[in-house]
Amino acid sequence: MSEAYFRVESGALGPEENFLSLDDILMSHEKLPVRTEIPMPRLGTFFLDRSGGAETDNAIPQGSKLELPLWLAKGLFDNKRRILSVELPKIYQEGWRTVFSADANVVDLHKMGPHFYGFGSQLLHFDSPENTDISQSLLQTFVGRFRRIMDSSQNAYNEDTSALVARLDEMERGLFQTGQKGLNDFQCWEKGQASQITASNLVQNYTKRKFTDMED
Repeated sequence: MSEAYFRVESGALGPEENFLSLDDILMSHEKLPVRTEIPMPRLGTFFLDRSGGAETDNAIPQGSKLELPLWLAKGLFDNKRRILSVELPKIYQEGWRTVFSADANVVDLHKMGPHFYGFGSQLLHFDSPENTDISQSLLQTFVGRFRRIMDSSQNAYNEDTSALVARLDEMERGLFQTGQKGLNDFQCWEKGQASQITASNLVQNYTKRKFTDMED
């Protein structure tokens, strides 16, 4: 039976998300704290309590702090016009970067942000002075956690792995599943249960055509 959905790879680690990827769609809806640098007319109804700080024309006042979906924050961000400025989420600030550099394996990434690496990579779009430190922290965190993830995936054959993946970000869970698939494929091969290698249709047709030419 064919699968109902063929997984589309995430593009979040690159310059832009892949909007055919369900992971990227979910990641782009995560909230990002921002501060408005100019008044925003007629938007106060959508982002502020009507009895709160919205002005009479329902404008969002300059200096308002909001939480916008990542996709909207990226669309509004402009270095030249300075419509809004972005505040780093706590998990990417210096305090947490220090924790990651000490021992990245102790952190529950899924609790802190299920798309930690993808979301962090998209933060580099906003030209923060901390971008270099953020990118280095993302890379070091991944490298520091990679070996334990793959070791766990290779030592959990036919076991309940829910506890092992509970603390992993979504990309790490994909790596874990890849490791598990490799382990299962190897176990099947070792037991002689792997699929037999057969010649492709192209080779078989070529052989038949060759014999036919020889007979003629």
